[in-house]
Amino acid sequence: MKWSLRRKQTGERGEELAARLLWKKGFRIIERNYRCDVGEIDLIAEDRGTVVFVEVKTRRSLASGAPEEAVDREKRRRILRAAEWYLKPWARWPQCTRFDIVGIELDENDAVKAIRHTLGAFEAE
Repeated sequence: MKWSLRRKQTGERGEELAARLLWKKGFRIIERNYRCDVGEIDLIAEDRGTVVFVEVKTRRSLASGAPEEAVDREKRRRILRAAEWYLKPWARWPQCTRFDIVGIELDENDAVKAIRHTLGAFEAE
């Protein structure tokens, strides 16, 4: 299997696992794979009145570090810009927004080794 196809499948599997985890925690999934001119957001959800922008990172190996470590300053900046773009058409912005990260580790058979949900992982800079 080509590397890029495997990577895409890993990402899709991670996003599905993250959406299920959030749903079980009582979140309402508003949108998946939101894309706009300035970036993309994996999941947008609602958690007790808070609009939550969720970045999902999935890894099969920790050779490059924990999945959450991949959300560097530049990635956070792109997520923040996409969130602003998403909220722009709203007549009134929600009182509360939050930026979460879900980090997932899979084994070679796609079984979950670890899944971590970090609430409020970063804030608007």
